[in-house]
Amino acid sequence: MKPMIKIEGLTKRYGQHTVVDNLSFDCSAGEVLGFLGPNGAGKSTTMKMVTGFVAPSSGNASVCGHDIATDALAARRKLGYLPEGAPCYPEMTPRTFLEFIADIRELSGDRRKKRLAEVIERLHLEPVLNQSIDTLSKGFKRRVGLAQAILHDPQVLILDEPTDGLDPNQKHEVRQLIRSMAADKLIVISTHILEEVEAVCSRAIIISAGRILADDSPRRLAAQSRYHNAVRVTVSDAGSFDAVHAAIGQLPSVDRTETDRDHLTITALAKSGSNNAATLHQVSRLMTDKGWNVAGLQLETGRLDEVFRQITGGAMA
Repeated sequence: MKPMIKIEGLTKRYGQHTVVDNLSFDCSAGEVLGFLGPNGAGKSTTMKMVTGFVAPSSGNASVCGHDIATDALAARRKLGYLPEGAPCYPEMTPRTFLEFIADIRELSGDRRKKRLAEVIERLHLEPVLNQSIDTLSKGFKRRVGLAQAILHDPQVLILDEPTDGLDPNQKHEVRQLIRSMAADKLIVISTHILEEVEAVCSRAIIISAGRILADDSPRRLAAQSRYHNAVRVTVSDAGSFDAVHAAIGQLPSVDRTETDRDHLTITALAKSGSNNAATLHQVSRLMTDKGWNVAGLQLETGRLDEVFRQITGGAMA
């Protein structure tokens, strides 16, 4: 399959400071790529180069086969872009702003009407269509920014912190929207929210100091965590918490335990070389033998946040 974005040796320097350092990767339709890194890692600069807002110092990139430097207009026609902060014209209303974007994207006739109606409905903008944008909440401003990015139904969608400022329900809606569009598009999400990557991304690239440190699926990255296949017990009765914790810690396959009293959880990490299924069986058997009621008993898939810190040397996203 021909890549929708192809990046080769992409580099950006400001004086003696290298922000993006010789990045090379490609991605295809059907992928939702999470582009991760600590603050200052070069995420937004990379996105700005791919979208043509910043010129690279060296290297090249193409969108759907169109070089971003030599065939920039054709490349931009294939792109939808939600930049960080989603700048909009504050004196406009969402309706006039989206009509303006439709003009720029050369949408006309029935297709224009259909696309405007679809994005307004999908992003629930009806209640604020005729308010000036500067009076909107941060969440609504973000939704207006996302609406302009998808209005022309682009093949490639680049989103910089797409759920920034949204409440939990709005985040859920945006993630559903991303999933619904992902089958025949390439969607790239630059984010520091690891939960978002786990929720919607099929692939994750982690960068730091402008260089790629990891490139894999979120599930396989999380499997590198020491919590991969750890056994987590959620205790039903706070009064039995200490007794359950002590008993789990004495099981032969358990190396150590971690507790979260606020949520009444005990996490048992197996000894090196131990069979995690055996640990789960031992814990389950213990609960049955002691007659302890538990609200939950499960194997963890791993923790992406821990792997992120390991890979980036402890830097925060």
